Amino acid sequence: MLQILEQTENSIIATKASGKLTEVDYKKLLPLLKNALDKHSKIRWYFEMVDFEGWELKAFWEDVKFDAKHANDFDKVAMVGEKKWEEKMSDLMGFFSSGEVKYFDISEKETAFKWIKK
Repeated sequence: MLQILEQTENSIIATKASGKLTEVDYKKLLPLLKNALDKHSKIRWYFEMVDFEGWELKAFWEDVKFDAKHANDFDKVAMVGEKKWEEKMSDLMGFFSSGEVKYFDISEKETAFKWIKK
């Protein structure tokens, strides 16, 4: 499940993922990201993961396509999680983005919000 957080405004997209992300979740997220990119040259994404289990295959494919097309459109990505594999995923994402990607433990989510807003 993907929740759009109230901190979403202007060029900052804030989301919280739990369970498995589905194609339905991406159909909710992609227009939000595209709309932000229409208004701003770069966007910042706060991506919080709580009890996150990954993606369904179709959702993963949608994510890969979007990330490949928009790799240069992210200024910063704050990935906030609670599992070692999520931290490794943020390291991997850093190779595919021209923006800064940083991992924060869930206990540091306030710090992550401050960082994404700078």
